[in-house]
Amino acid sequence: MIALNPQTRKKLARFKKIKLGYVSFLILGTMIALLAVAELFVNSRALVVQYEGNLYFPTYADYYPGTAFGGDYSYETNYRALQARFQTEDQGNWVIMPIVPFNAYENDATGGIMRPEPPNADRGHYLGTDTTSRDILARLVYGTRTALLFAFAFMVSVYIIGIVIGCAMGYFGGVFDLFFQRLIEIWSNIPFLYMVIIVFSVIPAEASIPVRIMLLLSVMVLFSWTSMTYYMRTETYKEKSRDYIAAARVIGAGTPRIIFKHILPNVLSTLVTFMPFTVVSAIAAITALDFLGFGLPVPTPSLGELLKQGTANLRTAPWIVTAAFGTLVLILTLVTFIGEAIRESFDPKQFTLYR
Repeated sequence: MIALNPQTRKKLARFKKIKLGYVSFLILGTMIALLAVAELFVNSRALVVQYEGNLYFPTYADYYPGTAFGGDYSYETNYRALQARFQTEDQGNWVIMPIVPFNAYENDATGGIMRPEPPNADRGHYLGTDTTSRDILARLVYGTRTALLFAFAFMVSVYIIGIVIGCAMGYFGGVFDLFFQRLIEIWSNIPFLYMVIIVFSVIPAEASIPVRIMLLLSVMVLFSWTSMTYYMRTETYKEKSRDYIAAARVIGAGTPRIIFKHILPNVLSTLVTFMPFTVVSAIAAITALDFLGFGLPVPTPSLGELLKQGTANLRTAPWIVTAAFGTLVLILTLVTFIGEAIRESFDPKQFTLYR
């Protein structure tokens, strides 16, 4: 059990009373939980295969070749075709497929011609297909999961760098503080978009998708940590002059203990308040970079890539931009509502009487 102090419990109680933010938190939490197991709902692999008295669970297992289920090919089983075959043979074998039986990279073109097709529930394309006949719902689900993972990794990285440097600036002050202030001012004037273009222009074409994603994350973090340092510097500079810090020094507390045991817990409200807005900025940034073609590498599913397709085919395939834009608005709205509720519940000016 995590023991929360009375002040934290009061702040959480205030957060629960802000219905719009609390309901948004529950909705977003449910979405994240479902996205974490998205393969159970959106996937071209079967959930369960019953073949000749044996059960197979291909979703999270190594792939099974077609020969494992009586096929005449050695590459991965086409489970939709296997389901149709079992139904035709009627020998007691069966396949359970996810609700959306397509993955984010699979082309399912009618008549072999790749083109956007409108929503078709009979074929399992509930939001239609994109310009290369890939299922839009599948790409939205995995693109949203990628964006949220990217945003959370971005937030954690920015917070670690910003907290360490900002606290050090505020606590030590003097020449150390002046040096990092000038360094941050210079670093903040470097154009972020140009650096992304330069970095991606020199990445080898054979670089793997995880490597390219990590490079993009690193570049974004390197040019986004500076704003957090100013908040942490200000809060640390204010807190270190209080009596409880002087008392900690008198009883022999060292610098790490003072910073991590005394100062950081007292600036927690600032950190928590900015978390949702940092996530919003990260999602908006990665979506914009994907839209411009400098974001996640092809063919990684992303909201920006779908928006780019949708705007290019606005008249012929409006369902693409509608689905992508609606998803983006929903996520950003939920996170913004949560951020506003957290800011209000952690704001001491609304619930503290100064004398």
